[in-house]
Amino acid sequence: MRPRTLIRTAVIAAAVAGLAGGTAAAAYTPDDGRHRSSHAWPHRLVDRSPGLVQPKTLTVDRSIGARRAAQEVHLAQQLYTFWNTGQQKYLDAAVSPQFKDNTLPAGRPQGPAGPVFASKNFRAAVPDLTCELSDVLITGDKITARLVFRGHFTGSFNGVRGKGQKVGFNAIDIQHVGTDKITEDWHIEDNETLLTQLGVNG
Repeated sequence: MRPRTLIRTAVIAAAVAGLAGGTAAAAYTPDDGRHRSSHAWPHRLVDRSPGLVQPKTLTVDRSIGARRAAQEVHLAQQLYTFWNTGQQKYLDAAVSPQFKDNTLPAGRPQGPAGPVFASKNFRAAVPDLTCELSDVLITGDKITARLVFRGHFTGSFNGVRGKGQKVGFNAIDIQHVGTDKITEDWHIEDNETLLTQLGVNG
């Protein structure tokens, strides 16, 4: 199965898992301009603090309650602000010291050190890397996110020097939230597209 197919499958599986059994959910799209009553509750869950990434769309399982939902939305904003900026303080605020990566790539350290390692190496190739929080799905103790990474290959990767070419690819994350922080995750990136854009594929 190709990476893009896996990404589409992950989105569908997460949505089905989260909304199975008739669980009531509320959706909000910040830029839809309507702010109808069905959107109001998710809208209030988003932290508007300067510097934090804002979800483009947000779907929330109402059964977990507003307090827990707001906590999970905030954790998602902190985690993906780390990926958007490379600033470790956001990662530290989002993940537990016992955090476990269940889809750990070869060569990446386990635990919170893994995302730090990955971010530094990625930014060595794409210094202006950004992470768009395109979709967030809050279901129980799980956060599912669709991400879009963008930037320009002006650094170096595996001995290849960039020429300023644009980079843009998708990723899907599933985060498991414990009492107060993210404790483990599963993730998949469209590496085929990324490597092609970097000019190092095949």
